[in-house]
Amino acid sequence: MHDAPPDVFRSILALERSALDRWGRGDPDGYLTISTPEVTYFDPFVETRLDGRPALAAWYAPLRGTIRIDRDAIVAPRVVLAGDAAVLTFQYVSEGSEGPVRWNCTEVYERREDGWAIAHTHWSRTQASKSGP
Repeated sequence: MHDAPPDVFRSILALERSALDRWGRGDPDGYLTISTPEVTYFDPFVETRLDGRPALAAWYAPLRGTIRIDRDAIVAPRVVLAGDAAVLTFQYVSEGSEGPVRWNCTEVYERREDGWAIAHTHWSRTQASKSGP
């Protein structure tokens, strides 16, 4: 594995930023549209791994329109490449409907014919988080 070249870093970070912007307006479709059909997903509010875009869509459905993020930041993003996979890691800091929250995030992107797509997601709360569901 090695650090991604600047163009790959910018492309992947732009995809993530766009999805986060939509998420912050209560619209999870930004993530659904950049996830592979076979995506796997972990977060602290899901008891087991979600497998596939339909399972992810079902998880997101009741959240639609309920999340509002007023301010946020992607902190210390890094993208490393391993063949046709790119691993994005960052801390995410937000303030909005959940109050102030800090997350660690790992996104595994896969290079496909039509561009980069998320093959695996893992979100976890940091000890610095003070509130949330």
